[in-house]
Amino acid sequence: MSRSFRLVLPLLPLVLAMAISMPALFAQSWMSRTEIGFTAGGMNYIGDLNNQSVFGKVNVAAGGLLRYNFDERWSMRGDIDFGHVEGGNPDYIERRNLSFYSHIVEASLRVEFNFFPFSMRDDHFVWTPFIFGGIGFFAYNPKAQYTDPNTGETQWYELQPLTTEGQGTPLNPTNTPYNLMQLNMPFGIGVKYHPSKSLTLCAEYGFRKTWTDYIDDVSTLYVDNTALKEYAGDVAAALADRSSQVEPGYVNVAGVQRGDDSLDDWYAYFNVSLTLKFDFLFGWMLKRKCDNK
Repeated sequence: MSRSFRLVLPLLPLVLAMAISMPALFAQSWMSRTEIGFTAGGMNYIGDLNNQSVFGKVNVAAGGLLRYNFDERWSMRGDIDFGHVEGGNPDYIERRNLSFYSHIVEASLRVEFNFFPFSMRDDHFVWTPFIFGGIGFFAYNPKAQYTDPNTGETQWYELQPLTTEGQGTPLNPTNTPYNLMQLNMPFGIGVKYHPSKSLTLCAEYGFRKTWTDYIDDVSTLYVDNTALKEYAGDVAAALADRSSQVEPGYVNVAGVQRGDDSLDDWYAYFNVSLTLKFDFLFGWMLKRKCDNK
């Protein structure tokens, strides 16, 4: 046996113990930095059917989140959120009389920056303002109500298949049907607070910049209503131009502005969240695993 090997031999038990404990130590570190929780708040739409107002009608929204804290300043967070938005009825252009309703399902990944060194340790701030930004995608499906004049029956109709602005038809060949799943960019501000070493409370206000002008199914121009009826049916023609419900007999001619395609639609989500650290929720599993070794 070589002299060098004899010198190393007493260290082998220590090296073996470290190798065995490293996965547990890594898991403990990961769990102490990770939080899971839920959000609840309100969602509203900004677009053609509320005159681009930031303060549109607010509807209830909720979701779940997972946050990993790199240090006291930086965090990464993943969210899945559910809500719905609506606009119009009555519209700021009364004669236009358009309205819509759409569910929103959103998944996003974002980075958070804390202005103060935010930590559950006693010598750090227990609250901090923060900003966030990231990338995500969302699914939506605008709908509108239509009452059949013959039967009096009222139903909700999906607007995208009705091609209300002639998308994908000879009436508007340059405008293809819009996709019901789109990218977005969430960004905003908030405040975090640690009431305990395992719990984080957060309040935030965030906008969602999108790259579509069709959350509300309104963007460009009216097409010929009689021709649209031939291509897409009575319901499509009725929901494409609802002016006659306000002013009987009035029909917009082809080429009249229906929406403003110079600005994309946005939506906002303000919420409060509650998160718990993984080691608080699942630390007993790690301890039990270590005790059994």
